[in-house]
Amino acid sequence: MIIFGSCIILFLIGLYAVVAKRNLIKIAIGFCVMEYAVNLLFALIGFKAGAIAPVITKIDMPHNFVDPIPQALVLTAIVIGLGTTALMLSIIVRIYEKYKTFDVTEIKKLKG
Repeated sequence: MIIFGSCIILFLIGLYAVVAKRNLIKIAIGFCVMEYAVNLLFALIGFKAGAIAPVITKIDMPHNFVDPIPQALVLTAIVIGLGTTALMLSIIVRIYEKYKTFDVTEIKKLKG
């Protein structure tokens, strides 16, 4: 239960960074922290203590297997998160090249 609580705390830290910070890089890091918290939660949902990988080699083998679906979802989410993070950072770099600042309030003031 403590582990699930730590996922929630990690998500809230990322949410705080997204909502309260004004620097675009810190906002992007907040999104990444939120994403990792959700991935960790999904991986923990599929965990079973003492379970083995779902590979059947014998017919009379005990049926205490780990659920592979959350693991596959987390792997897919990591790849998608990497793509969105790269896109977000490339947009932030382009904004910095144009406005010479990472501050969101300065960028809003420069809007014409």
